[in-house]
Amino acid sequence: MDRANLLTPTHVQANGLRIAVDDQGPRAAPVVLLIMGLGMQLIAWPQPLVQGLLERGFRVVRFDNRDIGLSQGFDHAGLPSLALAGLRYALRLPVHSPYRLNDMAQDALGVLDALGIAQAHVCGASMGGMIAQHLAASAPQRVASLTLVMTTSGARALPRPSRAVQRALLSRPQGPGAEAAVDWITHVLRTIGSPGYPADAAALRARALESVQRAWHPAGSTRQLLAVVADGDRTPLLPRITAPTRIVHGMADPLVPVACGQHLARHLTGAETDFIPGMGHDLPDALLERLAQGIAHNAERAGPLRPGRDFRNK
Repeated sequence: MDRANLLTPTHVQANGLRIAVDDQGPRAAPVVLLIMGLGMQLIAWPQPLVQGLLERGFRVVRFDNRDIGLSQGFDHAGLPSLALAGLRYALRLPVHSPYRLNDMAQDALGVLDALGIAQAHVCGASMGGMIAQHLAASAPQRVASLTLVMTTSGARALPRPSRAVQRALLSRPQGPGAEAAVDWITHVLRTIGSPGYPADAAALRARALESVQRAWHPAGSTRQLLAVVADGDRTPLLPRITAPTRIVHGMADPLVPVACGQHLARHLTGAETDFIPGMGHDLPDALLERLAQGIAHNAERAGPLRPGRDFRNK
């Protein structure tokens, strides 16, 4: 699919919301549903990864999560105070948010419903992996296999992001214009990126520019972060996940340390792991083939599934 089509994706009604979707591959092929992370749009799933999955015989569905990209926003909910949310979390008080990660999992399920997809191999990255945990636990019949990339259960005892990452995430663009937004995104991506697979500076900036030109919506990212904080510890959900699971995590991840992936592996029976030296909190070009192969291998563990055709009238 060319860039022009990515800028004007299909929209579907999912869980009562208008959700932007990119759907590639044969309609009757087994489906891989890709769920992206905090503040990231569907284009953050690199097209070479999508192509690698297409070449392996899959249909690939990406979508913008609610409140980001070209999907329906929640600006009517206002801009929350992350400082207050952090204090309540530290005091073990309930954190209130306009929506929860489980609501976002229902959005993902709604995308499958809208496209007539009975089952999918689900891959979630970072916050998308948190959403995928909810999806796999609440609708196990719809998730044939589960790949969790650089994500966490949210258990309180797990290590926090590095101080450099915390400073980067709490900083703000140095101005109101698009150029300042691109500078800030580039800085954040470089801070959380893979030291063993450093991104080309020009390519990194081009990615940031594409993101800003497509849809720059930092307020939505803030509300998504609040939903992450409000979700708390998902460890009690994990025994309900029955799909064959693969955990992919960078051993040099400064945002979600590798201990988080190791914790998931201990609590997900039969999970396979791929802990990658030098990988940070990104999807380096050099690892996309490895990720595609891992998703395909995990899908094989699930065995045959209902194909990606309209099941609603069956």
